[in-house]
Order: sequence, then C-alpha cells, then structure tokens
Amino acid sequence: MKIILLTLFFLSIHAATIDGIAIMVKDQPITLYEITKAMEENNIPQEQAVELLERKKLEEIEIKERHISVSKQEVFDDIQKMAEQNNMSVIELYQAIQSAQGLSEKKLKEKIKEKILNQKLYNAIAFANLEQPTDEEIKEYYQLHKEEFQKPSSYNVIIYECADKGHLQEKIDNPMFYAPDVSSEERTFEAAKMNPRLAELLDTTPLNGFTQVLPSPKGGFMSFYLKEKGEVNAPDMEAIKPQISNAIMGQKRETILKDYFDRQRLNAEIKVIRLPRN
Repeated sequence: MKIILLTLFFLSIHAATIDGIAIMVKDQPITLYEITKAMEENNIPQEQAVELLERKKLEEIEIKERHISVSKQEVFDDIQKMAEQNNMSVIELYQAIQSAQGLSEKKLKEKIKEKILNQKLYNAIAFANLEQPTDEEIKEYYQLHKEEFQKPSSYNVIIYECADKGHLQEKIDNPMFYAPDVSSEERTFEAAKMNPRLAELLDTTPLNGFTQVLPSPKGGFMSFYLKEKGEVNAPDMEAIKPQISNAIMGQKRETILKDYFDRQRLNAEIKVIRLPRN
C-alpha cells in the first residue's frame, strides 16, 4: 500500500510539473506544457515559443476587452465558402478535412471561429492605419518579389482513384503494389484554366511525388502524381496588380500588428514563474 501511495504521489508531482503554470499574462496562465508543445509543433526555440504564446494570450484578452464575438452563422458561412471554393458540398468538406488533417467537424468549427475572431481583432487594430499602396510601391514590390508570382504554365499529372482509401494509400506508398481497384488517368491542366486550389496543391507537391489523399467528386478517393510542370513564367504586372496590392497590404498589416502587440507586451503585467528545462 505504501508503494502504491508513493507512486501516486510522485505521479501527481510529475503531472503538476507538466501542467504547471510557467507565465502569467494579466492574470491569464501559460503552462509549461503549452510552451513545450509550441516548441515541438512549430520547431522553434523556447524564446520564440514564449513570445508566440504571450502574443496569443494578449490577443485573447484583447478580444474579450473589445467584446468581439462570432456567431454560429458566421462560422457556417465561412465553411460553406470554403466548400464552394473547392467544388465540394459542406459534408464533403468535413470528410476531406477529417481525412487529410484528422480534424472533426467540431474541431474545424472551433478553428474557424478562432480565425474569424482574430480577423475581427486585426481589422479593428490595423484598419484605421492601413493605406492602399501607391503605383510606385506596387511596381517596386513586383520587381523585388517577381519570383513569388512566377507560376508553371501547366501541370502534367496522373490521377489515381479508388473507392478504398487504404488501397489507394498503399499504392501511393508503394507504386509497385498491385491494386486492380485503383484506376489511373493521365491529364495535363493548363494553369490559366484550372481550379486555383488545385494549382496551389500541385505547386507544393514535389515532382515525381503524390499529393495527399483527397475525396473524389465521383465518390471514393483520389491523389495526383505530379509528372511534370510546364515552363515557368512571370505574369504581366498589370494582370496581377490586385494580388501584388494584397501582398503589400498583408505586409503592412503584419507590421502594424507586430508593433501593436510588442507595445502591449512591454506594458502588460507579465510574470515569468518558471520555464521548461531544455
């Protein structure tokens, strides 16, 4: 009995250490576990993880103080818009997110709500200070970041489809795997005419590599094997002027927000109690 009690005592101390409070931000806690998790998930050193979590905590406090809220309808509208952009129904989108990222419908809604809350907060802070970029700024940004706007003219792919997700994943993991129920079709997509979401997906897929498994519009599942990309071209500046303007506005917005929350961190009551051991 003594051994059991001692074991439980040490386990309780260990649990308290894992979940113990590391930092207090305006009476709101950041735990040792949150810092360790942020370091692992973002692959960043402790100092950056602490800064990240302190800013997140300040954002949460700011949202409460400004009485910013998000309705269930706003969350659903955002999800519906996301589904339409991917040519899916809302149910298909839930299934795709669950398959690709392991997020349940409830978790997805929580993440969407957090995103909209932050957008409202950022707009409240930055909107009054944002100025539209001038033509000179747009021209300068385009010249300095031209490679960011370069896109392949086409994508040559093999589309693999299967009703059984497991069989399709086996085919992806081992192309020599014999799976008669996995069909394939070679296609070439012209960048100017294809779905922008698919173009983004293929842009991040290495040559001779597969995309993640996705729900197929025909039912079942699909994956794209990227064989070849067409010639990379820089589009005419006038054709992508709104894109360039959005990129500049995004940079300005981030600068304003960083300055704002840096000042908040300096002025806020932040108490460091202890940090995880490296």
